[in-house]
Amino acid sequence: MGKKNFNAFVKRQKAEKKRKKKEEKRLKLEERESTTGKLEDMIAYVDEFGNIVDEPPEEQKSEEDKEKE
Repeated sequence: MGKKNFNAFVKRQKAEKKRKKKEEKRLKLEERESTTGKLEDMIAYVDEFGNIVDEPPEEQKSEEDKEKE
């Protein structure tokens, strides 16, 4: 009789442990997703002086466009 109750207890313990592990895994995933940045945030540009900047450079007109004006 005691053995039967013990098995039920062990099953509940295992189920609870599995549920906690799954919840921790879900929280880790959400944390990773929230901390990773977008691609636009990771891109760096180099200006005409060789300095690294966050903003994209202004588009300059090419020689052909200048001649047409």
